[in-house]
Amino acid sequence: MTAAFARRSPAAVALALATIYLVWGSTYLAIRVTDRTMPPLLMSSARFLIAGAALYAFASRGRARPTLREWRAAAIVGAALLVVGNGGVAWVETRLESGLAALIVAIIPLWFALMDRAFFGRRLSAPAIVGLIVGFAGVALLVRPGGGGHVLPMLALVVTTAAWAGGSLYARGAALPESPLLSASMQMLAASAFLAVAGLAKGEAQGIHTHTFSTKPLIAFAYLVLVGSLIAFSAYAWLLKNVRVSVVSTYAFVNPVIAVALGTVFLNEAIGWSTVAAGVAIVIAVVLIVTARTPKQRVAGEVSEPLKAAA
Repeated sequence: MTAAFARRSPAAVALALATIYLVWGSTYLAIRVTDRTMPPLLMSSARFLIAGAALYAFASRGRARPTLREWRAAAIVGAALLVVGNGGVAWVETRLESGLAALIVAIIPLWFALMDRAFFGRRLSAPAIVGLIVGFAGVALLVRPGGGGHVLPMLALVVTTAAWAGGSLYARGAALPESPLLSASMQMLAASAFLAVAGLAKGEAQGIHTHTFSTKPLIAFAYLVLVGSLIAFSAYAWLLKNVRVSVVSTYAFVNPVIAVALGTVFLNEAIGWSTVAAGVAIVIAVVLIVTARTPKQRVAGEVSEPLKAAA
């Protein structure tokens, strides 16, 4: 981020929002492209290793070394968000269209609201309750038997979204470094190690043949590292400090629209009417939950926090 983000001007806010709208919406396409020649878990491991190391070198300058407690918390969050969450998306996209994957991932705010109610006792407003019902109805339409022939990958995505929401809730009170950039870099480094172990255990190393790496997957990988993990997250971190949570969270219902459009245009992914109907239901549900006002009675000292980074 450059001087444009030095102050909270309307232009800076618009640029930062446009960045997370477009970039995170396009990462589903990039992951789908890399999956054609790169094993998903080891690709994700390399992505987070490069991005995490670069961000750590930048964010740790002039700061005390993170404590073992902070590394442990970062490892837990990284495992939930980046291993199960992002790594799961990369694995699923070897079996599922990028646009359809993005539609299911859009239900993360639904899990967030549901878990917040179940584990932290936060009351839900009437619009939020309606949003939960509509959103999970949309998911049921997508994953129903005969709803597209990809029931198991779609159910796996439901699990990854639950892990992302759970990790986000845990991060809210975890002993993470005060600097969001340093915290994110540690999460990426820890996730990289976990993903490497998972990929090697799954035998993905045997499927690596560098001579098959064509230009497009390599460009997509570089895009995920530089633009998806570094630039977009920097914009997101800046927004969290300068803009209302409700504004930042709007990426959750913009990203799937962009992902579906890009998948249709560049990968010729077919979108049926049931997918369109389910997508509309999910987007409406996310809008209801993100924009719903929390009832007055809340847990003391609790701060509402949007979902951490996307793909």
